[in-house]
Amino acid sequence: MSLDWIAALDRLNGAAQAAFGEPVSYAPATGEMPYDITGIFDEAFLELVVVDGVQLQTEQPTLGIQYSQFTAQFKAFPVQGDQLTVMRTGETFVVREPRPDGHGGGRLMLNYVSETNG
Repeated sequence: MSLDWIAALDRLNGAAQAAFGEPVSYAPATGEMPYDITGIFDEAFLELVVVDGVQLQTEQPTLGIQYSQFTAQFKAFPVQGDQLTVMRTGETFVVREPRPDGHGGGRLMLNYVSETNG
């Protein structure tokens, strides 16, 4: 019996979202009505990049997502320019770069837009 790795990873992503995820309002750049998803928000994700042979360290907000949340709602996958609001903080972000992991999950690299909760 073979194991369906994609389905197994999607279940694992779902368990992580259930344990660590929080409500997020997602607004596509196409102008569709915002809808709710769950994501794992990290306000200080550390990324190392190489520019002209020099290693640079950047810190930025990200949202870990499960792509099946979008297909379950018949919504398009995230693209640059989409916006989202983390309900707990009221902060709004724009998607700078979606990074699917190839296994049903992904990370949205974000830029800060505004704060609505005080």
